[in-house]
Amino acid sequence: MRNILIALCLSLTALSSYAADQIERMTADKMQSYKESKIDWQDETILPKGAKSALILGDPSKPGVFIAWLKFPANYPIPAHTHPFTEVITVLKGKLGNGMGEILDKKKGETLNVGESFVLPAGHAHYVWTGNEETIVELIATGPWDITYSNPKDDPRKK
Repeated sequence: MRNILIALCLSLTALSSYAADQIERMTADKMQSYKESKIDWQDETILPKGAKSALILGDPSKPGVFIAWLKFPANYPIPAHTHPFTEVITVLKGKLGNGMGEILDKKKGETLNVGESFVLPAGHAHYVWTGNEETIVELIATGPWDITYSNPKDDPRKK
């Protein structure tokens, strides 16, 4: 009886660990290559006018990992905002300024070059900007993805 009780406790522990790991895994049904010249860029309405996006993998509106490319024109700012989940940004082309805080201040940020990344924890206010060239970044995040602008007047969805 003691051995049965121990086995039951171990099984319940294993099941509870498994239950806590119920996340949507990243999956793909075929191999694909992505080249900037062949990307089907779409206007990105969640960001200020001028941003374009292309979904690479996953679905940002659903729970689970997704990957998207974002293209920003030269001299393009994204005002201070937060996201509900951690995200990783990697610069693929151009340069991207990144700063932390509730107000866009380029003097308090840093500039990232091609191949450089930053990780942003969930709920941390930050802002980004581009210099005098077009910039493309890769966004890896967990959905459902959203953005909350520090100043609601900056939200393009409310204009």
